[in-house]
Amino acid sequence: MDSRTPGMAVCVVGLGHLGGAVAARLAATGFQTYGFDIAAAARDRSAAAGVRVRDRLPDAVAGADAVITSLPDGAAVTEAWLGQGGLVESARPGTYLIELSTIGPDTMRAVAGPAAAAGLKPVDAPVSGGPMDAAKGQLVVIAGGDEPDIAAVQPVLRAVAGAVHLSGPLGTAKAVKLVNNLITNATVLVSAEAFQIGVAAGLAPRRLFDLLSQMGGGRSHHFQKRFPWVLERDFDARFSIRLAEKDFRLGLELADRVGVPPPAASAIRSIYAVAVAEGLADDDIVGLVRLYERWTRPPGAVEAPAAASPDPVESAVTGDGRQRR
Repeated sequence: MDSRTPGMAVCVVGLGHLGGAVAARLAATGFQTYGFDIAAAARDRSAAAGVRVRDRLPDAVAGADAVITSLPDGAAVTEAWLGQGGLVESARPGTYLIELSTIGPDTMRAVAGPAAAAGLKPVDAPVSGGPMDAAKGQLVVIAGGDEPDIAAVQPVLRAVAGAVHLSGPLGTAKAVKLVNNLITNATVLVSAEAFQIGVAAGLAPRRLFDLLSQMGGGRSHHFQKRFPWVLERDFDARFSIRLAEKDFRLGLELADRVGVPPPAASAIRSIYAVAVAEGLADDDIVGLVRLYERWTRPPGAVEAPAAASPDPVESAVTGDGRQRR
């Protein structure tokens, strides 16, 4: 099929921030685009963007040549693919199933097996980028699976992505995505910590950002992309702390499975977990700055000195409670 004349009917299952943007982009570029989400508000947003939403998953996928799933976790993907009335039961044989979500490689393979056995064609296709990138057709797709299947859905992928890279068999693209997110989320956390140190040291935030942006460390993609939102106090989630913490857990599970000790990733994941516990779960990941702001002592504040320890010899205590030398 010529990507300039999209004739493929596509259904997007999961119309959240990313899935909704993908569906709207497909509709805007001429695809017959259907959509389903369990949340009525998500369906309404996509309907307003020109997507033909349906209230039931089987109705949404009935006429689709390709189905995209963009869901929050592995449990949701498993239910959508293998649950009652899910894709394996409802999609027509020969339908391409394109899985965008960030889930573990084992989950990808676990849902792909029954799908392939039912005559469906699974494609492992996680993305790098967010809703704004999807709206502009500038996501990066990592695609795994049978190359003829990937080639067949290239028009769909190219509508939302500026680049499509092949990773290998099903599951390998999910592994690439998890490794990438370990790097991304670690970079943002260290940047948030360092940025707050600079602010606490007396630098004006905007001046600090401008200076760091000219230096090696501050020229990272995510520092330059996200930290202007800190200056505007805009912490609306493009990619939330909750999802980042989930991705760290998946990355640690992968590390355990392949036998690589992950002490740095484990430590960083614990700080994301603290941010979730502190009520920042639905902030963008750059909202980690707010956690460090809470932890920062006011200017001039001095920690109370610890109580003086007694002489170790004088502190020896006898059985009747008296100190002795």
